[in-house]
This record gives sequence, C-alpha cells and structure tokens, in this order.
Amino acid sequence: MFRVDSAALAEGMSDSEMLESVLSGIKSKKRRKEVVKRLLDRFGSYGDVVCAHVDRLREVEGVDDRSISALKAVEKSAKLLARATLFSRKKMDSLYTVMEYCNTVMAHEDREQFRALFLDNQNGLIADEVLSVGTVDQTPVYPREVLRRALELGASGLILAHNHPSGDPTPSMADICRTNELVAAAKLFGIGVHDHLIVGCHGNASLRGLGFIGQ
Repeated sequence: MFRVDSAALAEGMSDSEMLESVLSGIKSKKRRKEVVKRLLDRFGSYGDVVCAHVDRLREVEGVDDRSISALKAVEKSAKLLARATLFSRKKMDSLYTVMEYCNTVMAHEDREQFRALFLDNQNGLIADEVLSVGTVDQTPVYPREVLRRALELGASGLILAHNHPSGDPTPSMADICRTNELVAAAKLFGIGVHDHLIVGCHGNASLRGLGFIGQ
C-alpha cells in the first residue's frame, strides 16, 4: 500500500529529491532546493511536509499557493489510493494492511480522530467512517453512537482506530477504558471488536496485541 512517508518514496529517491519533484513548479532549481531544505528543516520528513497543515506550510519562506496545491494533491491522491486498496480486499484479514491504511489517512492529522471500520460476518469491509473529531489530545467517543451505526450497517465486527497527534502511540488509561466499554457494549449485540489501533507518526499500537482486548 502507498503510504505518505519516506518508506513509500520511489526507489532510490531521497525525501529532498521527491519534494523537488513535487515542487517542480518552482522554476529556479536553486530556489527550489532552498525551499525544500526549509520544509524538511521545519517538518522533518517528506510525509510530514506533504501532510502539514496549510497554515503551517504558508509560514515557510518561499512556499506559495501553487506549491501548497501540489503538496496537498499528493496527500489527497495517497489517501484515495489507500482507501481504494483497502476496499479492494475481500477480507480484512491483515493487521498490517489496516494499519498501513490508518497510517496514511490519520497519522499526520493535527486533531484526534476516532474512526471505525465496519465488517460483515466474513470480515469483509462494509464501511470506513470517521465518527468523531476532537482536540489535539482527546476526542469524544460514545459507545451507543458507534453501535447505533454498526446496527444500521448490519455489521458483525469492528476495527476501531484513533490517532495521537503527539506522535506517541502509547495507549492512555482513557484509551483502554473506553475500549473496554466498547467491547462490552458490542458483545451485547453480538458484534465483535477485532482491535483498536492507535496511530502516531512515531509508531503504532494494537490494543489487542498489547493484551487489552481478550481473545
């Protein structure tokens, strides 16, 4: 799956070379290299640059609206490709695939998002929806709303995910508690929670893998 970070760059191309290609609208090669250096100094990596908020990009000297449009086009195309790849799968039987998708669409968001992947009884993907958007360090999650939507869609299973804008995917006690609440509530309706993924630009965590969701 295509992912908006250094791991997904064209073979043999560095972050700076890829950014220079994206920003080819800057005709002066010298000026383009200077802008790329400022962007990487400010944000750190190709993926961080592409996914940076428009207002923060505008703060970098030499970055104009045309450059921002080019960067945002790359970000949007990556997310669309990731979504198409996910929906092309007959079954959600690979944690790696789901995690890569969540990395692409969530890891660089500057506010917490809580999303759910709704699955049928064969683990096929019915829908992928962002159910709430919060602040930089929390987002409201109401089990009744998650389950109401699951029942509307006729889902038999759920994969939950949210991002940590800090970049650190370590689950908080609040993450663990609300996961337990959701698992218990879903069980009453015969809906299984396969996992709750936490996504950060510095790594990812699986609450099932960490032992916080029982087998």
